[in-house]
Amino acid sequence: MSDVGFNQTSRDLPDRLQSPVVRAFKSWETLLLAVAIAIFITNSFLSPYFLNAWNLSDATFNFTEKAMIAFAMALLIVAGEIDLSVASIIALASTAMGFALQFDVGVVGLVLIGLGTGLICGGFNGFLVTGLGLPSIVVTIGTMSLFRGISYIILGDQGFRGYPSEFSYFGQGYVWWVISFEFVLFAVLALLYYVLLHRTNFGRAVYAIGNNPTGALFSGIRVARVKFILFLLTGLMSGVAAICLTARLGSTRPTIALGWELEIVTMVVLGGINILGGSGSIPGVVIAAFVMGLVTFGLGLLNVPGIVMSIFIGCLLIGVIALPRLWSIWRA
Repeated sequence: MSDVGFNQTSRDLPDRLQSPVVRAFKSWETLLLAVAIAIFITNSFLSPYFLNAWNLSDATFNFTEKAMIAFAMALLIVAGEIDLSVASIIALASTAMGFALQFDVGVVGLVLIGLGTGLICGGFNGFLVTGLGLPSIVVTIGTMSLFRGISYIILGDQGFRGYPSEFSYFGQGYVWWVISFEFVLFAVLALLYYVLLHRTNFGRAVYAIGNNPTGALFSGIRVARVKFILFLLTGLMSGVAAICLTARLGSTRPTIALGWELEIVTMVVLGGINILGGSGSIPGVVIAAFVMGLVTFGLGLLNVPGIVMSIFIGCLLIGVIALPRLWSIWRA
């Protein structure tokens, strides 16, 4: 009888009291990793070109630039906010670099302009949200149109070209064999954001704000300051992505990164970040980036039209958001 009681008690243990191995096995990240492996195996059977080392290297370009922004976006959503202007920040940062190129600005100057434009845009969003108390979703929908509109005013139907060969290394260079500079940067940023969110007091403050902003404020956390920093980080990562994308394409047009907002938010939510804030992890976002990259690259090898990929990503976002709700209804 005692054995039965013991087994019942062990089954009813809450997740936080279970062993790390059991928690890891039951985690969303484990399920997502299994999905990534299944997609990889499926792609290898569907296309004879998938397992080519250079093709796999090219596949990383489908997600690295978006994932750089997704890391910062993950922290912002954990804190209960969102930034839908990230793709427009890329467009404006790329336009600023292209405009500076007309005055023979060097590579270092172009990089600083790209990063600076991203920081300014992120700071502007942060001021409107934390300084004036406006809803982030409304603010960033507005700045999404504002930033890209400025790019259209400057460029019109034209584009900037003629970036120096040294600048192209950021988007086309390889560190070793098939390992691109972008992929190395993606890995370094993943590690940095993992440490920031999961191993620092700042990360604990982000979780506290997402779970209960009022309680966090009364606990001594400077909520507005933390959120402003998160908007700055999101703008900065958009600037980094603008540098890599512009260098990879070799040109600037006002339509650059059009529609990336949806893909970045999907990547974050697919990675297990709660869209309402308060929970999620960077490893989940990393795995989600690989999942989306493998899916889009596999569909591309099968010559699936881009509109079908957009439909798939939209359905994926709706499904990931609805799945926890459907699961709770089914359990009830």
